[in-house]
Amino acid sequence: MCGWVYLPRFVDKIRLHLAGKLHSDYTENFCKAMDGTWLEMAGVNAQEFIEVVRRSTTDGEVCDWVRLNANQSESVKTAHRERVLNHPRADDAVMQDRLKMRKEQSGFGHRDDIKSFFDYIDADEKRI
Repeated sequence: MCGWVYLPRFVDKIRLHLAGKLHSDYTENFCKAMDGTWLEMAGVNAQEFIEVVRRSTTDGEVCDWVRLNANQSESVKTAHRERVLNHPRADDAVMQDRLKMRKEQSGFGHRDDIKSFFDYIDADEKRI
């Protein structure tokens, strides 16, 4: 969406939050973690963006706003994509432990192919 790899998921989470339907597993890190990484890299304030999503009817409207207000260079978008897709880094023991815990909780402890939280999300949502 607008060249941002994580944006569609974040918009969906915001819509669920606004409807009071965001699963409790996601509320602790809402607008933090991967959400926060997008907000930081896009240079967008969380509350402002939540209001943008609240006022929109379609993802296209959100995308139009992002194009005007978070129009970062391709190098910033690429850096964001690499940061998100490769999280956690191999040298981040705390987050590697968290990923291991999440995998075990979900019955994926045996899945060596799940090396990042993006992989975990794909497995949890039955895409891999």
